[in-house]
Amino acid sequence: MSPGDIRADVPALPAPEEVKALPPPEGTPPPRRRGMMGWLIALLLMAGIAWLIWRLLFGGPAHRHTAQSAEPVGVAKIATGNMQVVLTGLGTVTPVATVTVQTQISGQLMSVGFTEGQIVKQGDFLAQIDPRPYQVALEQAQGTLARDQALLAQAKSDLLRYIALNRQDSIAKQQVADQQYLVQQDAGTVKVDQAAIDSAKLNLTYCHITAPVTGRVGLRLVDPGNYVQTSGSTGLLVLTQLQPITVIFVLPEDDIPAIAAEMNAGHALVVDAYDRTNTTVIATGTLLTMDNTVDTTTGTVKLRASFPNTNNALFPNEFVNARLMLQTLQNVVEAPTAAVQHGAPGTFVYVVKPDSTVAVQVIGTGITDGDMVQVTSGLKAGDTVVVDGTDQLKQGAKVKVAPDQGDAAATQQSSPGAPPGQQPANATPVPGKHHRHHHQQGNQ
Repeated sequence: MSPGDIRADVPALPAPEEVKALPPPEGTPPPRRRGMMGWLIALLLMAGIAWLIWRLLFGGPAHRHTAQSAEPVGVAKIATGNMQVVLTGLGTVTPVATVTVQTQISGQLMSVGFTEGQIVKQGDFLAQIDPRPYQVALEQAQGTLARDQALLAQAKSDLLRYIALNRQDSIAKQQVADQQYLVQQDAGTVKVDQAAIDSAKLNLTYCHITAPVTGRVGLRLVDPGNYVQTSGSTGLLVLTQLQPITVIFVLPEDDIPAIAAEMNAGHALVVDAYDRTNTTVIATGTLLTMDNTVDTTTGTVKLRASFPNTNNALFPNEFVNARLMLQTLQNVVEAPTAAVQHGAPGTFVYVVKPDSTVAVQVIGTGITDGDMVQVTSGLKAGDTVVVDGTDQLKQGAKVKVAPDQGDAAATQQSSPGAPPGQQPANATPVPGKHHRHHHQQGNQ
């Protein structure tokens, strides 16, 4: 086959003018229609994105929350009342007397007259040491005394005879003087013998051991049958006086002037002893005295309070929280501690206005007594403050009082001596609130 034959079999390509004249494929839209569909799809995508952005910014929970007409809150009315200035410190129960009963003589322990943990009174029998060796010593001393008394009587008789003979110049004066000295020697010997008898009787008394104070017996340290000695260091038992009992506690040195002023005025200051949790009163007593020095390492001073402890509620070396009632402030403005907030403005509360909106009110506070705090400035009796639901509030927010809330503070009076964190029986409960209990003078 020749090249000319191959070129003859290939079909000839159409001219450019002929291509433009060809009709478009079947089903293909014209160019103007395809452009309109693209713009429509782009507009739909932009509308969807805009809706999502609006949904995130304005259609979420925050928008629904702000759209509410009012926030339900619990409120209380501000009132006036009496509040106690209370100073709190950590203390230790300290017995008035702790006695380690030891033997004053050496001998065999014959018997004991107590049981462990028993309450004994002063003078009660505790233990018996074998008295027989000391009884024998007493009899020996008595015999020696009888002999020496006879010698003294004989010396006195001879002295009288020598004096009579001396008057007759029958004997020398020196012999009379010697006899006088002999009488004095025998008299001294008799006194020594009498002292030996008293010592033997005292040892017999020491054999019978009695309670030196009224108190509680601890664990027995020596069993009967053992030989006890005066050089022993353990003793027979430990006796602790429980009634009355004292508590030694510490307070900052800054409180010394106020305490001293009350003590110098003759006021009996009440002290309550609370348990470790600072919620339960164990006992109530009075302040006895204050230490004469300040601990320079801690800046505190020790105080001692006395408690009758008739029910033995206080136990030696027990840790307690002591609350000293310093004084009572009369007719002060007080507010529930649940209403007090702390933030950028300082210490403030939300005050409910007549139009059911709240306003931020900065206040000054003083002492705290139970669940009530003294308000020194910013509030007056009759004002209504929010005590529950403050988390979602701000200046000018609309509120509505919850059905179970009312004039709580009007009936919620501070309870003197109430433990921290415990509300009075007629107080309106405030769920989810926990408060730190601290008493001090002046503004917080």
